[in-house]
Amino acid sequence: MNMSLNDVVSAERIHIAFFGMRNAGKSSLVNAVTNQNLSVVSDYSGTTTDPVRKAMELLPLGPVVIIDTPGFDDTGHLGQLRVEKTRSILKECDVAILVVDGNKGLQTLDNELIALFKEREIPYLVVYNKCDLQTKLDPHQIWVSAKNKTNIELLKERIGQLAKGKENHHPLVGDLVKPADRVILVVPVDSAAPKGRLILPQQMVIRDLLDHGACALVCQDDQLESLLDSVKDSKLVITDSQRFEKVAKIVPETLPLTSFSILMARYKGILAQAVQGAFYLDHLPEDAHILISEGCTHHRQCGDIGTQKLPNWIDQYTQKKVSYQFTSGREFPEDLSSFDCIIHCGGCMLNEKEMNQRNKQALEQGIAMTNYGTAIAHMHGILHRALACLEGKY
Repeated sequence: MNMSLNDVVSAERIHIAFFGMRNAGKSSLVNAVTNQNLSVVSDYSGTTTDPVRKAMELLPLGPVVIIDTPGFDDTGHLGQLRVEKTRSILKECDVAILVVDGNKGLQTLDNELIALFKEREIPYLVVYNKCDLQTKLDPHQIWVSAKNKTNIELLKERIGQLAKGKENHHPLVGDLVKPADRVILVVPVDSAAPKGRLILPQQMVIRDLLDHGACALVCQDDQLESLLDSVKDSKLVITDSQRFEKVAKIVPETLPLTSFSILMARYKGILAQAVQGAFYLDHLPEDAHILISEGCTHHRQCGDIGTQKLPNWIDQYTQKKVSYQFTSGREFPEDLSSFDCIIHCGGCMLNEKEMNQRNKQALEQGIAMTNYGTAIAHMHGILHRALACLEGKY
């Protein structure tokens, strides 16, 4: 899908997930809150079999992603898989809504979910559905009726209060420039870039520069030299990581240089660990096992950066026998103990919460984790230069 510079991608939206037991009325409540038939509603338990996502505008919050999850008490082999999917939603969830059948009250598994919310420090609200009765509850609780639309507007307000401050507040590039600064963006057009599209980090950087009054000058790497000759007062060069080595030779040492991927790592809040992880490539053991993970799913082509270029660069740099495993989308192993190192993409399609969860998971299990741009800059001997313009800012 082509996106305009004004579109808000899912990764930049607050993620609000609805949890609960089968037949507690999650889907009915989701439909009432969104005022849409987002989820299938049935009198039969377990109608929702997979997480259902919808990017939408929800007043008073604005752009959000609403997630309806399968029942947490689902049974059998398929039921267990659905429960695991429900647990995985916690990794990307900014606000959790626990829907409870008001006629039954909290069940054991409801309390287990509340414990998980607290453990993962997720703001949550317990919503007693199917009941108009108002009793004194604590700030984490509210009574509603999805069927009669009772307290739905109040529920939206409470969700809005929980979501305050959950937006990503890490800078992307705006703090590095002043109004009217000229910034050169090196954007190669190759087989991996579909016609008429820029990859998301490039779009985001362009928009952020415009928002801060700077001028974005976009070129391909073979046009960079002539552009630098004609624009003598440029303040910064940002390049696609795959062209880092070539661009570094063209850009004068006096002109700050970094990459879209490094800026994305800072924006997602993981750059400090990514830098440490990049240096771990110097200490890989023989027969090392590396996980290369991408947050998006796309058709792999000849020359793909994740599955071909990165492994080739790592093999050449380390001169060691390395085996690789690849994951994409929301696929990310719980147990990372079999890996010596993880190299992740910029994470532009994952929200900040999920990127930080993956980062925390690696840290807790003692596995070095870096990202594409940081690793590439290190292997080409230009990481120090690529970080210089960010010194003290990550």
